Amino acid sequence: MSGGSLYDRCAQDAAATVITAYSTSFALACRLLGPRVRTHVRSVYALVRVADEVVDGAAEATGLPAPTQRLLLDELEAETLAAVARGFSTNLIVHAFALAARECGIGHDLIRPFFASMRTDLTRTQHDDASHDAYVYGSAEVVGLMCLQIFVNAGRSTPLSPDPTLVEGARRLGAAFQDVNFLRDRADDENRLGRDYLGLQDGHRDRIAVLDRIDADLDAAARAIADLPVDCRRAVTTAHGLFAELARRLRDDDETVRVSVPTPVKATIAARALAGRPPKRSTP
Repeated sequence: MSGGSLYDRCAQDAAATVITAYSTSFALACRLLGPRVRTHVRSVYALVRVADEVVDGAAEATGLPAPTQRLLLDELEAETLAAVARGFSTNLIVHAFALAARECGIGHDLIRPFFASMRTDLTRTQHDDASHDAYVYGSAEVVGLMCLQIFVNAGRSTPLSPDPTLVEGARRLGAAFQDVNFLRDRADDENRLGRDYLGLQDGHRDRIAVLDRIDADLDAAARAIADLPVDCRRAVTTAHGLFAELARRLRDDDETVRVSVPTPVKATIAARALAGRPPKRSTP
């Protein structure tokens, strides 16, 4: 094995370790992806996780002030863009992401909005409709679009532009995932971080209206899943099912504990996807 190949594999293994440690639900869905796309998808989510730790987790927990967090995030963005251009980074997670980006056509148009949304967490705590939508686009929808680039282009010599129907589905699924997480993490976001992503504190939005929008986004995404490449459908259907179940449970939630999906229910959702069943929709 050449030095480059060994380094690439080590970087991708590091990305897989990050994802497995941080999200059991995502790790479950990722295992259902075909090998053609699985490694690159893990690499995208590992970079997302590291960036999130700069603004929400490990960096903040060490007591770093916001200007230092901003500097670290700017450096991470610059290193990511440079690695995509040159094909190498001394940061293993960034290197793994760059491998995915270069093969699958993930460009500045998706990378920059993501980091812009991450920076928003350092300066803004209250959101209106416009700022919420901009934040969700950068923090979640573009991540879905990065994954779509992988689904369509992994293994190709020249990346193609995805079909507009798939683009819409990826964006709507990413938005639903993010809004579900906003509701699940509302207590921590408000009490620890002082953030209100959904405008619920000041009555700007109604919780049921947010859940209705989530259901509409999930339904729109469900219609596009059948058009994905075959080796991606089971994983995306599983992820869709997990978040649809979370959304259902959030409607009955008293907000005293963080809502989760029990392991047996996760297994049932995954088994349904493995059997080739289409994602459930909230409306016929």
